[in-house]
Amino acid sequence: MLRLPAVAGRFYPNNPDELTSAVREYARPQPPLEPAKACLVPHAGYTYSGHVAGAVFSRIALPTKIIILGVRHFPRGESIATISNGAWRTPLGDAPIDETLASALHKECPLLREDRVAHSTEHSIEVQLPFLQVLSPGLAFVPIALGTVRYDDLVAVGAALARVLAASPEVLLLTTSDLNHYENDATTRVKDKKAIDQILAFNPRALYDLCASENISMCGLGPTVAMLTALRALNAKQATLVRYATSADVSGDTSSVVGYAGLIFS
Repeated sequence: MLRLPAVAGRFYPNNPDELTSAVREYARPQPPLEPAKACLVPHAGYTYSGHVAGAVFSRIALPTKIIILGVRHFPRGESIATISNGAWRTPLGDAPIDETLASALHKECPLLREDRVAHSTEHSIEVQLPFLQVLSPGLAFVPIALGTVRYDDLVAVGAALARVLAASPEVLLLTTSDLNHYENDATTRVKDKKAIDQILAFNPRALYDLCASENISMCGLGPTVAMLTALRALNAKQATLVRYATSADVSGDTSSVVGYAGLIFS
């Protein structure tokens, strides 16, 4: 199965040379690079959040095997969805799916469903691939899109991820989420700090409850809860906030913004 680009030319450049230049502008690796169990990066258009994602990718030693845990923004397809074979195309070429890793995930996670529809127009995973293609040539990955916010299901996904990652510690768990959406800049920064504090504390339940009680519209809440669950099971010890920004930092419009954070976990 070949999954074609859905947002090339909108979220990131469609021209291969321009896209490569954009990635290299946003991500400038400075050795020695840090080993990481997981990272959290945003998925807005590169103009707005590329510098936040790039700051993370500039710091970590990217392996060639990566699980990308993204969002299913649209109400189509399965709520816990993967694609286990084939490749995803970007303007930089085809990124192959790691079929062995996908098989291990299916074995450990009975909730996971094979579903191309959930991924067909979804951007959160797609926008990560050009960064990885430039910075980690030869990568193979597995895409997982979460459309559920049922806490028990998210914990089950996280526990399954932990079992797979424990058996394959060379694999990076790349999770993607934007933070609070479409409130003023001051309000968003306050809400985002509260959410980031819970992420830094490896506290999935508190993050989940906080987003509900404080009305924090974190689109990747599900993936982040699953990631934190996995990291706790893997005894991850350190979380680092690499960069935080809002769309106002680029647009100048402080009336309706989206928050972006980049974090590394080891």
